[in-house]
Amino acid sequence: MAKVRIHKLLARAGVASRRAVEEMILDGRVSVNGRTVSELPCFVEPERDRVAVDGRPVNARPEKHAYFLLNKPRGVVCTQRDPDGRPRAVDLVPKIGKRVYCVGRLDAETTGLIILTNDGELTEHVTHPSHGVVKTYVAQADGRVTGGAIERLKKGVHLAGARTAGAGVTVLKRSDKATMLQLKLWEGRNREIRRMLARLGHKVRRLKRTAIGPITDRGLKIGSFRVLTPGEVAKLKQAGRETQQKGGRARRERRHGR
Repeated sequence: MAKVRIHKLLARAGVASRRAVEEMILDGRVSVNGRTVSELPCFVEPERDRVAVDGRPVNARPEKHAYFLLNKPRGVVCTQRDPDGRPRAVDLVPKIGKRVYCVGRLDAETTGLIILTNDGELTEHVTHPSHGVVKTYVAQADGRVTGGAIERLKKGVHLAGARTAGAGVTVLKRSDKATMLQLKLWEGRNREIRRMLARLGHKVRRLKRTAIGPITDRGLKIGSFRVLTPGEVAKLKQAGRETQQKGGRARRERRHGR
């Protein structure tokens, strides 16, 4: 009987993304046949081994997946629990008898698209920077963001001792009082856009995510949701790979002096 990595099994079962599963293992929350998993990699036989998270058995058979696209309003949080009792993104989609969670996060003040699902593999693909899935935002910042500042955003800004991966930046509107920017990110640091612009002396007044890979907010009002189609899910799982392939070709060409 073929063995699989425990990350993959738990992601397929809808427990969490593979990256989140690794954190759960390191925290001692995962057991196999009654013994806490303490080392990685860990392989299991889905039909034979008893896998549990926090003492609760996990169904090794793949769970039927659900996919919601929500246009998140301001003031809504993307966590499963909130000690302050604020409205959550999961409260804005239907209860379907199975747990769904946000794919990545938007801070409470940021509006726009967030995917909610129980598909751990899709979550991993969309959120991990190595896959290069682009997230598109529109930001309104105080003051005139100069060409020099935009070049710094494109090349990357130092935050907490590490430079960001850089961003695609387009000026939509600019005056002495405010600048409207479209930004495309390939990584997802906490409050990255707000922190980058603040580092350059510009406070972000409004921020919304308008696209996740090929999926846009067209026709979806703030506070509304819809179910992603199978075709859209397939496109999301493919998203980013073409960008990676082009980047790999460009790096090879530079090495060979082309």
